[in-house]
Amino acid sequence: MDIDAKIYVAGHNGLVGSAIVRKLRAMGYSRIITRTHAELDLTRQEQVLRFFQRERPEYVFLAAAKVGGIHANNAYPAEFIYTNLMIEVNVIHAAYLAKVTKLLFLGSSCIYPRDCPQPIKENYLLTGPLEQTNDAYAVAKIAGIKMCNSYNRQYGMNFISVMPTNLYGPNDNYDLQNSHVLPALIRKVHEAKLAGAGEVVVWGTGTPRREFLYSDDLADATIFLMSRYDANDLGELINIGIGDDISIGELAELVVAVIGFTGRIVFDRSKPDGTPRKLLDIGRMLALGWKAKTTLGEGIQSSYQDYQAALINMKER
Repeated sequence: MDIDAKIYVAGHNGLVGSAIVRKLRAMGYSRIITRTHAELDLTRQEQVLRFFQRERPEYVFLAAAKVGGIHANNAYPAEFIYTNLMIEVNVIHAAYLAKVTKLLFLGSSCIYPRDCPQPIKENYLLTGPLEQTNDAYAVAKIAGIKMCNSYNRQYGMNFISVMPTNLYGPNDNYDLQNSHVLPALIRKVHEAKLAGAGEVVVWGTGTPRREFLYSDDLADATIFLMSRYDANDLGELINIGIGDDISIGELAELVVAVIGFTGRIVFDRSKPDGTPRKLLDIGRMLALGWKAKTTLGEGIQSSYQDYQAALINMKER
């Protein structure tokens, strides 16, 4: 990927997109194209087609998506499947028409069957039923993978699909109802500490195991792949993770330790656990020469600082 290449990052204000933009700028890339939702609605085909015809980006990072935790996915499945399908269909097709050199599509580890063997290999895709609490989102992401692969096969495009594990980091969503587990824990524990509460409530039993990847590490991985590898090198998709997992209970204890909360952790067993375990097999990424750098403890500390800074900015407005 030439340093003067014209690069479009879709979803640049989100957790992943903002990390990709930070990394690209740090590496010296300056011709980075971004658009806010108000400037470009990716669910509107005519807007997306005009944008690609006008801007003609050479490389596209498709990080735009509607995302959320268990509650949001379970409560709003129609929104999750519609919005994500529309974004993928419009951007991938427009990239083909505009003869984009390479596109990288960001999927999710939730595409894999609920009860598949661990760690999860790429070829486990579509080998069993999905987790019901987020199947609408998962189906949309699977469609994006298949669309990239189909355009590669029929039109000779170079569209890469990457499947990151659970993500967290700067610019995360800390909404208690709609966020993922780690940012929700950071907010819950912080607020419990400020209130002097004796306990903090965590959804589920605490037994499910999850793998967590810092967003800046994912950004590094995507640029590594975009710069050095083509779709025919990677196959239909490739996993990105750290190769290790932790129980939700252990995660809560780690967040409590980082924030300095002295109360106890209580598990609300009436709330869903989701998939029992979700650990990606990252053997292919390791073989290519890439490995994550940020430990979970370091990442949580950085995320907590980001959350505190966001609170300060909100108060100053």
